[in-house]
Amino acid sequence: MHVNIPNTLTLLRILLIPVLVAVFYTPFSHHLLVAAAIFTLAAVTDWLDGYLARRLGQMTPFGAFLDPVADKLMVAVALVLLVERHDTPLFTLAACVIIGREIVVSALREWMAELGQRTSVAVSYVGKVKTAFQMVAIIGLLAINPAIHGGWLLALCYLLLYVAAALTLWSMVIYLRAAWQVMRDAP
Repeated sequence: MHVNIPNTLTLLRILLIPVLVAVFYTPFSHHLLVAAAIFTLAAVTDWLDGYLARRLGQMTPFGAFLDPVADKLMVAVALVLLVERHDTPLFTLAACVIIGREIVVSALREWMAELGQRTSVAVSYVGKVKTAFQMVAIIGLLAINPAIHGGWLLALCYLLLYVAAALTLWSMVIYLRAAWQVMRDAP
């Protein structure tokens, strides 16, 4: 493992996961805002580690492997926490779609890499937009206690998560179509 700034930021993101869980469940004043701040820090390090890796020429195979793992772990854990707090069938379905897609696309990328076709399932524009909606929704939902606060802000966060889930399905279809082309054309 090559230790550099981007890889250190990625490892920090993984280390923040148990901190997020502990803060989410520890009933102190403003604990949900602190949980949202921790997730926000993780989201910022997600962007920053990629930027620094490219800018400083510090891209490594370890970083390429660990970065998406860290992203998916942080999002999946946050969604699991939120499903408990926002326990409706639609919310749970949206969380399952997002987590399920991450598993499918990760497996698809691994398989395509085995075939030497990893670039055919590279991150798409739809995937980036999905990530933006998803991150904003999760940050807002972590910060809001629906038992105390409701209203338009909570409704907006729900809407953003549902849009992220729809974009999640759309981006998965894009990845599957790209992979299907490779599979169909393979000898």
